[in-house]
Amino acid sequence: MGRSRGGLTTKIHALVDACGLPILLKITEGQAHDGRSAQDMFASLGRGDVLLGDRAYGSDALRQSLALRGARANVRLMPNRTNLPPCNKRLYRKRNLVERFFNKLKHFRAVATRYDKRDDNYLASIKLASARIWMRFNEPVA
Repeated sequence: MGRSRGGLTTKIHALVDACGLPILLKITEGQAHDGRSAQDMFASLGRGDVLLGDRAYGSDALRQSLALRGARANVRLMPNRTNLPPCNKRLYRKRNLVERFFNKLKHFRAVATRYDKRDDNYLASIKLASARIWMRFNEPVA
């Protein structure tokens, strides 16, 4: 999946909750655009939800599809945008929860080194690592 000049490349897309725990996971080819390929992930967002994403998720079409569901996007703007939708900088700081999740995911060697060569096996190992992250979060601390 995602063969390029540098070898196998795969992007992991994750939707996390307010605690930084994964809700939805998807992988795509490395050369695929983030905004177009992750469009189907946002079907789970509903009224009152806020999408905190990077600049690839700031398209007008994505914002409109979220607005139809009652959700909104708080995404930093591309520097070349002509219309400027609002972006709450204090709320945008919470986006680091996604980055923290990816850092936790990279602690699992099979995920970090892309040990599995088939895309279905690789997604399964990502989901197993995510389940382990969920279990660590819910462990009682004595």
